[in-house]
Amino acid sequence: MFSSALRPRWRFFSRPSAPPASPQLCTRTVRYASTAPSPAHQPSRLSRYARRAAYTTVGLGAAYVLDREYNASAVARNLRTLWTCLAIALDYKLNFTPEKADQIPALQERVAERVYNLLTSNGGLYIKIGQAIGNNAALLPKPLQEKFAKLFDDAPQVPYSIVESVFHREFGRPPSGPDGIFEIFEEKAAASASIAQVHRAKLKTDDGSEQWVAVKIQKPDVGKQVEWDLGAFRAVMWVYENYLFDLPVYFVVDFINDHLRRELDFELEAANARRTAEFVASEPRLADRVYIPRVYPSLSTKKVMTAEWIDGVRLSDRRGIARLMGDDADAPSRPPLPADRFPPLRGGAKWVMQTMIDLFSAQIFDWGWVHCDPHPGNVIIRPHSDPKRRTRGAAQLVLLDHGLYVRLPETFQQQYARLWKALLTVDFDAVSAVAREWGIGAPDLFASATLMRPVRFAQQGDMPDFEKMNDYERGVAMKAKLKGFLTDTDRMPKQLIFIGRNMRIVQGNNQSFGSPVNRIRITGFWASRSLVSAHDLTLTERIRELAHHLVFLSVMFSLDALFWWTRVRQWFARRFSLRRGSGGDGFEDELERTMRDFAKSNFGVDIPDNVFDG
Repeated sequence: MFSSALRPRWRFFSRPSAPPASPQLCTRTVRYASTAPSPAHQPSRLSRYARRAAYTTVGLGAAYVLDREYNASAVARNLRTLWTCLAIALDYKLNFTPEKADQIPALQERVAERVYNLLTSNGGLYIKIGQAIGNNAALLPKPLQEKFAKLFDDAPQVPYSIVESVFHREFGRPPSGPDGIFEIFEEKAAASASIAQVHRAKLKTDDGSEQWVAVKIQKPDVGKQVEWDLGAFRAVMWVYENYLFDLPVYFVVDFINDHLRRELDFELEAANARRTAEFVASEPRLADRVYIPRVYPSLSTKKVMTAEWIDGVRLSDRRGIARLMGDDADAPSRPPLPADRFPPLRGGAKWVMQTMIDLFSAQIFDWGWVHCDPHPGNVIIRPHSDPKRRTRGAAQLVLLDHGLYVRLPETFQQQYARLWKALLTVDFDAVSAVAREWGIGAPDLFASATLMRPVRFAQQGDMPDFEKMNDYERGVAMKAKLKGFLTDTDRMPKQLIFIGRNMRIVQGNNQSFGSPVNRIRITGFWASRSLVSAHDLTLTERIRELAHHLVFLSVMFSLDALFWWTRVRQWFARRFSLRRGSGGDGFEDELERTMRDFAKSNFGVDIPDNVFDG
């Protein structure tokens, strides 16, 4: 009874029993309870790859923007360099083979195009490095020579807003205005190169006098790029020497990098200019003919340099120089030129080149302090700064851009002077002795590179016949000659790199004006004279050197005779309008022609007509 009374309560609270489920229903229930997505919602492999590609693209895009905005595209430039160098190396490894000798000219064309595109795309210090290579490019394949000849150090100017920001960082003041540094600052740059640009400005003066200056401003990106660029240069040279071409090129990297860094320090450039001015003032043969613009230290920093503005005609303006120096007075037509704003000066192109060669010879043999970038844009000819001299038609050579100098130890100066003297007196033993001291194994080739004219010694053996070789065989033979040339790179003076550049540019300048002076004789005279006037000579040694100097001057008579013979032929050719190459060429043209023949016979290399142009 008790149990029957409670039974309805138990029914009320108990779960009703469910009917037995079918197997299909059980299966559906289990699938519904599962956490795995249905096939319709599962992402495909393609969508996963697309998502990853999108993330990668966004990441690379962000890295590119950050590199461009905050790192002056230094990483992108290095990647471009790496890619280009790998492409060149792979191209050479695959295609520079005996079986593909007929395809080597096309290979050289591709390499030249890649190198040129890399240098011009990256700009900045790459242009400077390319110019250094270009001035030593005479033995490179012809396509590379032609490309390097087109490599000019010019670039678009940066906006004036960036110039203002540089001034605020360096001086805490704007370039002009009430609180500005200058009374007038021209916003448009007068000139713009790869690492800096120059603006014209007017100083604030107490007496109200007009004093115009040239303000050189380093482009901000260059400072961010320099270590990346020099690091890439170092890596490429190391890989090329040790893994690819097996040629001694890495030994010059530290020397070149150090001097390129110095070129970016404008305080150092200002100090270089002042030191050069002191040397010029102390040399009576140059003090009245050469001028170094005054620098304003209080208006100069490591990124900004202010110097005296020079009004004249740049040596690169050949027609202007001819007008200024009176060399075109007999020309049938004389169209107006900017040089007409100056009165005609005396001396002609002969005075210009005599002064220029005297200046750089003094730097090499007497001062041991060499300006390494004497290209025509860095030399200005103007009326003399002394009013009395100016009224008599005297000219003055102004040397600009003092960022790149090299110091020469006294021992090296004496060796280099002995070398020049021995070359001009055909003293094979003396030339070989200097070459051995410098770790150079081919004195004849070294002599030719120094004089910029062919030198062949009697002891030399038979030369290989490059005309009978294909392009591959010529390349292998040239590589062997270059390796034999640099037998000990530890002993080779690194200064030769920049002195060679200086000599080649001066030679090209003389040639461009028709070789009005005997460059080799002038340089040789300074070399021989420096040995006589050396400070550490005893009386006996000085007398002996003086006697050798007199012998040297007598030997130079034959070189003078050759020079004047070419001048007479040149005069007759111009007088009777003969074509170029039929007697109207100058002394330097004759030397260049024989140098091209020499390079062809010794290296199998074709040198273009303008390879030595300044």
